[in-house]
Amino acid sequence: MAVQPASPAPHRFTIDEYHRMADAGLFGEDDRIELLDGEIVEMAPIGSRHAGCVNKLTRLLIERAQGRGIVAVQNPILVPDHSEPQPDLAVLRPRSDDYAEAHPLPPDVLLVVEVADTTVAWDRRRKVPLYAAASLLEVWLVDLPAGAIEVFRDAHDGEYTAVTTARPGDVLAPLGLPEVQLRVDEILPSS
Repeated sequence: MAVQPASPAPHRFTIDEYHRMADAGLFGEDDRIELLDGEIVEMAPIGSRHAGCVNKLTRLLIERAQGRGIVAVQNPILVPDHSEPQPDLAVLRPRSDDYAEAHPLPPDVLLVVEVADTTVAWDRRRKVPLYAAASLLEVWLVDLPAGAIEVFRDAHDGEYTAVTTARPGDVLAPLGLPEVQLRVDEILPSS
């Protein structure tokens, strides 16, 4: 009886392998890529509505957090061992080195914000579950086409069990910084 060979399986890159590839010059400095669950994924181009929303939210969070959190814009967070996403925004616990010594890990992250214009379904299907699996405290998915913000909280067994949708007129306050209140109207771009 002939033995069937095992099916080939894709290789899932670790964060360490990903960094070694970058150090070896396999990626250009301006390459828009991130490591998601062991796969190197090309990020979508950033449109002006997306960029404007990120800029506005960055300004609002910096003003209102007043040093109680570090607002990181499109910087990596480490989700051991196979992911290094670059969310549009992350609010991090303050640290004396401002994360110059090492990228933040899940316990360092107070809030992740993904702004989506053309990638809403992708972010909801791929990135939000990755954040839930890492037990990140809270994720906001700014859905520009719908004019709403999906709020994901209470991660258990790789998924968020508390999911709400905030619309204009609603006020959001991150769990990790409850004194920072933001109106949905001031986050979303004007129509």
